[in-house]
Amino acid sequence: MLFSRTPRLPTLDEALPGRATPGFALPARHTVLGNPLAGPYPDGLAIADFGLGCFWGAERKFWQTPGVWTTLVGYQGGHTANPTYEEVCSGLTGHTEAVRVVYDPALVSYEALLKVFWEAHDPTQGFRQGNDTGTQYRSAVYTHSPAQSASADASRAAYQPVLTRAGYSDITTEILPAGPFYPAEPYHQQYLDKNPAGYCGIGGTGQSCPIGVAKTDG
Repeated sequence: MLFSRTPRLPTLDEALPGRATPGFALPARHTVLGNPLAGPYPDGLAIADFGLGCFWGAERKFWQTPGVWTTLVGYQGGHTANPTYEEVCSGLTGHTEAVRVVYDPALVSYEALLKVFWEAHDPTQGFRQGNDTGTQYRSAVYTHSPAQSASADASRAAYQPVLTRAGYSDITTEILPAGPFYPAEPYHQQYLDKNPAGYCGIGGTGQSCPIGVAKTDG
């Protein structure tokens, strides 16, 4: 599978076994927002999880969004418990690079976060994003409530005609209930704040997503 011309997701039996604990401690606080990275989070906040290519640039898109309380990057959507970055890049975990967004629904709606998500990347590319190729770069929304699921589905349906008119193919984004989120190694957290000239591989289509008519509480 590692040498296949076309990347594919591993089955549970093919996936690496992982480990019971991650083997590292997360930094205490977000280097930009100053709030704790790990939960439990204060009452009234909500969680949204997104995969949109390399998580370094993706995380920055969300920490720059007003109403976001903290962000952290990790691995989600696969089989392997507490994977390493190298294991995820092997294609043998099933995970995608994900961003966890902790936000205040009184200040920013879930729909507004979906708009950031859709417009920050090309959701039609399957197992790649730009020049980054592999299952870990797939587009994904992992939801935490029926309201989030409904909003994500509605936003995908609204965005597809816009992309079709612009010459893009079908959206390949997976929208699924959130499974375990495994935080990435400390050096990945707020990487582009620590390394302002670092690599950022995400780029949008230039097409505006028509979402935001209704508001959910997450």
